[in-house]
Amino acid sequence: MKTIFTLGALSFMFSSLVHASALQDYKTNFVMSTYAKTQYPIIFVHGFGLGFNRIGTDRIGLDYWYQIPQDLSRHGARVFAAELSAVGSNGIRGEQLLQQIDEVLAITGKTKVNLIGHSQGGPTIQYIEGVAPQKAASLTAIAGAMKGTPVFINAAKTPLLEPFIQAFGTLLGYAMNVLTTNRYPVDIEAALDAMNPNRIDSFNTKYGSSAIPKDCKSQGTKRTSNGIYHYSWMGNRQVTNPLDVIESTVVSLGGTFLKGEANDGALPLCSGRYGQIIRQDYYHNHFDEVNQFFGILSPFAQDPIGLYRQHANRLKLQGL
Repeated sequence: MKTIFTLGALSFMFSSLVHASALQDYKTNFVMSTYAKTQYPIIFVHGFGLGFNRIGTDRIGLDYWYQIPQDLSRHGARVFAAELSAVGSNGIRGEQLLQQIDEVLAITGKTKVNLIGHSQGGPTIQYIEGVAPQKAASLTAIAGAMKGTPVFINAAKTPLLEPFIQAFGTLLGYAMNVLTTNRYPVDIEAALDAMNPNRIDSFNTKYGSSAIPKDCKSQGTKRTSNGIYHYSWMGNRQVTNPLDVIESTVVSLGGTFLKGEANDGALPLCSGRYGQIIRQDYYHNHFDEVNQFFGILSPFAQDPIGLYRQHANRLKLQGL
């Protein structure tokens, strides 16, 4: 049975929200170089739960991809960030993304985009290849949940945690709607199904490609027959900086529910294998991969901003 909150106060609050523009367009007042100037615009796609492109304003706000789009823009890239349902299925999120891709194409006059998705953003961008491959030049999964994650399944086996996960996930989805002033559907059961390793196979059968390897020892296809390029990378750490209290707590819990599998605190490394695997051993956890929170990293960590800048150059040199 679906977990649906129908309290009058909540219903009134969310029904009266003013829908804001879902697409964040990053522009810069100065360009330092053309190092990251790709042929096609780049669209960033966030993951599950803490799903937003920006909370706040240009002057005072927090981007999901902390300081990364701004840096790419300063180095010549045309950059956008999509904002999707924080708690929803891959299909619903994919359709929301498709609308925003069309908006980017209209704004830029280009025919394709480069998509970069984190966590559930991985299957979300894969959906685009399934329904509108002509609009994608490349797909890059950053710790993409291409084969789901057992973290929620294993956590639900702990007494009382299953109803807590459903209730907390639902509240989180509505909280993101409030913070982003949007009205996205919230469906925790669909979101959990979307990341269930036992159920994502049907999604991959319908929308997947040979970029998703058959097993944990295989490589995916870099360039599929439809001409789309595929890339991936992720970290393999959990707690990287104890000063980052929220992040450390979440990845510590996540890592315990992954039961010894090599992981980044939320996702097994096996699930993140996709296309050309750049690396899976960065000194990052699931939040460090997008430079959260506020860029607090381990002193041993690679600079996430630099990794994205280098990847944009990789796409540029590939003609993308």
